[in-house]
Amino acid sequence: MGLPLRAATRSEETSEIAMNWYRENRWLGNFVIAFAVSLLPAFWFLFYAKGQFAEACARFNEVATERTRLEHLNPFPNEDNFRKTQAALTNYGATLNKTKEELKTQTVPLAPLAPNEFQSRLRRAIVNVTERARSNRVKLPENFNLGFEEFTGALPDAAASPLLGQQLNQAELLVNILIDNRVDAITIVTRPTAPAEPAAAASPAARKASTESPKVVEWAVVDLAFMASPSALRKVLNQIASSDRQFFIVRTLHVRNEQQKGPPREQGAASNATAAAAATPHGATKFIVGNERVETAVSVELIRFTF
Repeated sequence: MGLPLRAATRSEETSEIAMNWYRENRWLGNFVIAFAVSLLPAFWFLFYAKGQFAEACARFNEVATERTRLEHLNPFPNEDNFRKTQAALTNYGATLNKTKEELKTQTVPLAPLAPNEFQSRLRRAIVNVTERARSNRVKLPENFNLGFEEFTGALPDAAASPLLGQQLNQAELLVNILIDNRVDAITIVTRPTAPAEPAAAASPAARKASTESPKVVEWAVVDLAFMASPSALRKVLNQIASSDRQFFIVRTLHVRNEQQKGPPREQGAASNATAAAAATPHGATKFIVGNERVETAVSVELIRFTF
């Protein structure tokens, strides 16, 4: 019985010493208690972070292993998807080729042409257009050459002759649209010389050897100026835009009325007439507006498809 009593006595003495120390060092004791309490959540977060890190490492290793496996595979498409893709590519190619053929029918064909043949063709075109204009009473400018003045006395380059022949046919078709709609006069027909004409007419082998990617669409520009009634101008623009023989694009259009001032207001007996017309003594209708002519300047692009 003496041993347990002695152990209890020592425990009480230790507790009393600790209590005495705590009373004498209260601030330090509170600090030690708070520090011990704060260690508990710190240890919990440490073990939680360690578990999350281990889980993330396991996922990373799994994904890395799967990536390595996929990189060393020899992929082959699904048979059903492969057939669908092949059918889609075939349909796309058929539609594309059909569209190309339709566009080709809307452009003047590019045919082989020697320089002397081009010059003869130019002279015949000038004669034909001049006769057509005379029959439709359309006035042409002096020294009318369809915009090819530089080739009336000199032969073109052999490489550029086919392209120039195509442009000549396009320009002739465009001028004939104006003549057939009976414009009053054609005052200007110019074709700005393109410095790349010989290169554009080069052989397919030369194009393939070029480092630049080939153009799908090329064009030449024809500038026209003419006098016409408003109705004739509307017909000309509509036929240019809807031509099925050549793909034209009206790039710029400038229209100027020949009468810059409005008609004077009539006085007296005709003051009650409508704004559009006034009655004459013979009972005919005198139009106030609508009889004037318009001066039109237009730049038209002659489109050429190279596919």
